[in-house]
Parts: sequence; structure tokens; C-alpha cells
Amino acid sequence: MIELPRFGFGAAPIGNLYEAVGDEQARATVEAAWDSGVRLFDTAPHYGLGLSERRLGAALAGRTGYVLSTKVGRLLVPSGRGGVDDEGFDVPAAFERRWDFSRDGVLRSLDDSLSRLGLPYVDLALVHDPDDHLEQALDEAYPALAELRAQGVVKAVGVGMNQWRAPLRFVRETDVDVVMLAGRYTLLDRSGLPLLEECAARGTRVLAAGVFNSGLLATHTPSGAYDYRPAPAGLVARATRLARVCEAHGVTLPQAAMAFPLRHPAVAAVVLGARSPEEVRANAALWRRPVPDALWADLQRA
Repeated sequence: MIELPRFGFGAAPIGNLYEAVGDEQARATVEAAWDSGVRLFDTAPHYGLGLSERRLGAALAGRTGYVLSTKVGRLLVPSGRGGVDDEGFDVPAAFERRWDFSRDGVLRSLDDSLSRLGLPYVDLALVHDPDDHLEQALDEAYPALAELRAQGVVKAVGVGMNQWRAPLRFVRETDVDVVMLAGRYTLLDRSGLPLLEECAARGTRVLAAGVFNSGLLATHTPSGAYDYRPAPAGLVARATRLARVCEAHGVTLPQAAMAFPLRHPAVAAVVLGARSPEEVRANAALWRRPVPDALWADLQRA
């Protein structure tokens, strides 16, 4: 079983999530994460149509002593349609994503990822977003990854989603090592607690991602997006109340958002995306600051 560092780097932003990031900035961002002590890195073919994997692999080349995860479920197939990607990444649409949770699809996906990363293996392989392909993912994708784990091709396997009910099936029906849960165990959304409780009972470790709920909790003055859409006024008001409680304890809202998931015994790590060295260093400064225990009781009442 692999050891998971407490904080990880999410590489979707260096795959040009929402807006383009230059190659030099992408490399500098990964280097800043490394210099800040980050040793857990997460990527996926989906992120920038492979750009995230290529950039992350290049930035980590020659380094050792880290854990790297990527994902399966979307094959990248050459496309001649032109234009720009229409799934949130500012990259040319040179490829199209094709859902494939079959055994052959999983093996091809992982092989393609290793080529883009420039690595002989990855530590962790996650079944990515099988919401509409759940049965095939359980019947074919997971067994394929479990076989690779048994062969030592990957060290651990799991599932990564932004909902909790489907991962709960993986935990109950398979022998996954890890669940990556995005946005469903945060200061504003604790709906994923049943999944975390099951993971704790079975020894399945959780990577908490999306802890800022895509932006609303990322600054001490809440604004912007919630789960990739404009935040409703009611949620902005609630987040503002939470920020005031945090302030009374000398804590910022993003600091509390980062620390909160780690209080649950099932959560092994928090994974934070960043697109610049400044964002990485700001996050690192926050996670090193202690959070008083008294804050949590007051937030529960807010």
C-alpha cells in the first residue's frame, strides 16, 4: 500500500483549465510545489487533452520520492474538427475524448498516459468519472486495474468522481485502495460523509479534492463560482458567515477549507489545483498555519 502525503498538487490548471498557461509558468508552478514540500501529484488525460500529463511529466523528470496519480476512462483520439476544446480547457481540439471503460480501453489509456508522462509506471490509477458507465466501470475497468496492481504495474487503484454514491459502490463491491472525492466534503457541502464513513470502516483512503468548491471558498471574501457555476446568493452569504467565524479565530476561509477535510480519519490528503507559483506558495503558507480546535465547533453552529 502506498503512502500518501497530506497535501497534493492538482494539475488540471496547468492543462489550461479555463485559460491558457505558458509552458514556463506551468513548469515553474510544479517546481514551486516541489520546493514547498509537495510530493503528491494528480493529473488525467482529460486535463487539457493530455497537456497536463505532458507538462507534469516534463517538470518531474529526474525527480524521485513522489506519488503520481493519473486516470482512465477517456481515450484521446485524433480529431480533425479544428477549433478549441469545448470542455473547459483552452487548448486546440487536436483530440476528442472517447469514453471507454472496457479492459482494452483501460490498458490503452494507461499506456498512452505513460507515454505522455515519460514514465515507466504510475503509483495510482483512478477510474475517472464513470457516472454514465458505472456497470462497465465496475465489471471491466476495475478488474483491469486490479490485475495491473497485482502485476506491480501500478501500486494502487481507485476511483475519482465529484459525487459520492457511485464511489460508495466501488468501496463496497471492489477492493479499491483510494477514492478521490471532489467537492462533496467541504465546509459548504458535507453530503459525502456516508462515503467517508464507509471508507473509514474498510480502510479505504480518501483524497479530498475541490475543497474550495471551484472558487467560492478560495478567498477570505467569498465570491465567484460554486461547483463551476456562478455561486447562488444564499451560498455566498453562508460562506461570508463562515469567513467571519474564521476571522474571529485568526484563520482565513481558505485556510479552514483546506484543513477541514483532514479532520476526518478516512481523508489521507487534500489535493489543491494551482496555475502559478504564487498560488502554490500561498496555499503552502496556509496549510502550514495551525487551526485552533475551537474554530470547528463555532463553524458547526454558523
